[in-house]
Amino acid sequence: MRRIRSDRRLPRSYRGVATFLRALLMLVTRRDWRGAENFPSSGGFVVCPNHISYVDPFAFAHFLYDNGHPPFFLGKSGVFEIPIIGRLLTAAQQIPVSRGTSHAADAFSAAVAAVNDGKCVPIFPEGTLTRDPQIWPMTGKTGAARVALTTRRPVIPVAQWGPQEIQRPYVRELRLFPRKTMRMIAGPPVDLSDLYDKPLDSATLREATNRIMDAITRQLETLRGEKAPAIRFDSRTAGVAVIGNPHKLRHTKPTGPTNGESS
Repeated sequence: MRRIRSDRRLPRSYRGVATFLRALLMLVTRRDWRGAENFPSSGGFVVCPNHISYVDPFAFAHFLYDNGHPPFFLGKSGVFEIPIIGRLLTAAQQIPVSRGTSHAADAFSAAVAAVNDGKCVPIFPEGTLTRDPQIWPMTGKTGAARVALTTRRPVIPVAQWGPQEIQRPYVRELRLFPRKTMRMIAGPPVDLSDLYDKPLDSATLREATNRIMDAITRQLETLRGEKAPAIRFDSRTAGVAVIGNPHKLRHTKPTGPTNGESS
């Protein structure tokens, strides 16, 4: 893919961090990127990837940034409290999320404002790293659908495969070399137009969320060359923790929305 420069004026801290991370990723990864033609040519939008590794936000951001769509992420509020890193994230206009608190609604409002301002806002609809044993997408949470239906802007499904070879879900060990290939494929916008005038209730949000997760899963099947399970993994029915390391926390009842999303 050819690199497309964005004409959006980015904060200086954003440009500095992006330049450093891009140089690092160019050094330690290979890239197989497809489907960038599906990104809108103008205006803000929601982009929804699967979540398979702690390092996949960096690979995913690289994909977006080099295709002219600098991302404005929703991130856990605790990261924003880390000295220096938190200041950089704030200066770069990233969006903090207070999971499981009343402040999660603030993240939703900030995400809507960012999309309406013409920004690319990634939202991981699973809300956390997948717990599926074969690393397929889990059931999604409704935050991404809520933002998309509220703004009536496109929602682009993206599948990624390869970051888990650097760091598998919930494993600390990093395996940078030999260099791994970061495979990304963006699909066409998920059609939610028939839901725009319906009440924004749980049934509408669940239908929109299922369409988004189905679209991500179809793209991932293409990348992996295999079929996903017929029934999507659900942490609640499987009796594992909704957030945190599922190998350490079991049968934990959810305390509220995660990543600014409702269930």
